[in-house]
Amino acid sequence: MTNSAAALRGTGVRADRTVHANLTAAALTAHAIRRNEGELSADGALMVRTGVHTGRSAQDKFVVDEPGITAEVWWGKVNKKLAPEKFAVLTGRVQAYLQGQELYTQDLYAGADPAHRIRVRLVTTQAWSAQFARNMFIRPDEAELAGFEPDYVILHAPHFHADPAIDGVRSNTVVALSFEQRRIVIAGSEYAGEIKKSIFTVMNWLLPPKGVLPMHCSANVGPDGDVALFFGLSGTGKTTLSSEPSRPLIGDDEHGWGDTGVFNFEGGCYAKVINLSAEAEPEIWAASHRFGTVLENVVADRHGRLDLNDGSLTENTRSCYPVDFIPNCVREGRGGQPRNVVMLAADAFGVMPPIAKLSPAQAMYHFLSGYTAIVAGTEKGAGSEPQATFSACFGAPFLPRRPEVYGQMLSALIAEHQADCWLINTGWSGGPYGVGNRMPIRHTRALLRAALDGSLAKVAFRADPFFGLMIPEAVPGIPAEVLDPRLGWADKAAYDATASGLVARFAANFREFEEQVGADVRAVMLRG
Repeated sequence: MTNSAAALRGTGVRADRTVHANLTAAALTAHAIRRNEGELSADGALMVRTGVHTGRSAQDKFVVDEPGITAEVWWGKVNKKLAPEKFAVLTGRVQAYLQGQELYTQDLYAGADPAHRIRVRLVTTQAWSAQFARNMFIRPDEAELAGFEPDYVILHAPHFHADPAIDGVRSNTVVALSFEQRRIVIAGSEYAGEIKKSIFTVMNWLLPPKGVLPMHCSANVGPDGDVALFFGLSGTGKTTLSSEPSRPLIGDDEHGWGDTGVFNFEGGCYAKVINLSAEAEPEIWAASHRFGTVLENVVADRHGRLDLNDGSLTENTRSCYPVDFIPNCVREGRGGQPRNVVMLAADAFGVMPPIAKLSPAQAMYHFLSGYTAIVAGTEKGAGSEPQATFSACFGAPFLPRRPEVYGQMLSALIAEHQADCWLINTGWSGGPYGVGNRMPIRHTRALLRAALDGSLAKVAFRADPFFGLMIPEAVPGIPAEVLDPRLGWADKAAYDATASGLVARFAANFREFEEQVGADVRAVMLRG
């Protein structure tokens, strides 16, 4: 228990019951077990279930339509309008609900660069949600906690059901964000990714006017200080490919890029762990088998031994742990200017090459396109099979501003720092999903290493006839039928038809950006 007035300052919540402020991971784990919120694995990780919500509820995200911000927001299906008066009603009802609960608060930073960080105060009814946030964000030291005043407040009420008729929302689940009031309300969902991504949305709003590009990417750094960025949606390999023993990890999901280089927004990792193996991903495996980690919807036997191949609850099983659980992490969460920019796509059609060199114009095109596949369970409503999708900037659900704002910033940074750009397919090869096979991770890692160490630049490239991508003609250790996806298909005519169909999808998707890009990008546009 703590001084409830200080712990809840700025939240609008008055405490009727106990408030636990800034408890340690050990204390939060003990509270979660006491409250039957979860159980321990054999290795001491806290295992929890998130109920019906095993992924984000993208259709239930709202931005408050306030006078000072309305002209700059990318309104539409990503950012749905919520009237200020409705937000006031929702906020008041959630505050009243929280007032009667045992509460947990955490005071945390988002942004490893002190010049661009924000102070976040989470108020939640669940000990494990507080531990998730403590793992996920940057933890101030004791001196910094004294007198901590939040820039943004999250009111987290996972068991409170919103009422569409009263609150002006779509369902009993809501994620509502006010940029002017600097407040976020999350209700009706236990899925902790909503906490993480709401703050990412805030950073995507705040940083562009400051000349910093917010990015949905992981980042690591090589022995010569060469930073690499990995853009991609959930399930495309950001965490896996950036967790490389020879390249210290800066962060696995969210970063900013500005004049001083790259910095992590977070202090933890949120790895997808379905089918995770100790052989292929030893760092993530080890981090998922230790005390302090939070495991979402992971299945274990009666002895607490994890079965990471069990997707009976969801394919979107998750492990949340502090970044320093990765032995070779960059503890300060910062790096220099990127030398390589990698864009990841899980191509469900099996027609994209495993790696391609992108021109700056192609990089802009593929960044705005954001082609990948939604992997089952990542979002509520996704089916049991991957679905082809385009998500601008590889993170459309988290963009409060128009995609071209971020695309133009990326293009300028690539040009200024002469970064090399690559497109990597971590999806299917030899046929579409259900016919071909997932790209072997050993091949992906080998091609990535060759790109990052410069050896791939020494091989001959040729232009792909469908996508205009420059693909290597031969790479030692990589079969020809992997490098050239058409060779891996038994039915070449079927490959041609499928590739042409995907080109048409690219073309249809990009029409909304055609008027906002330069002549160089229009020259590389795919036209189906």
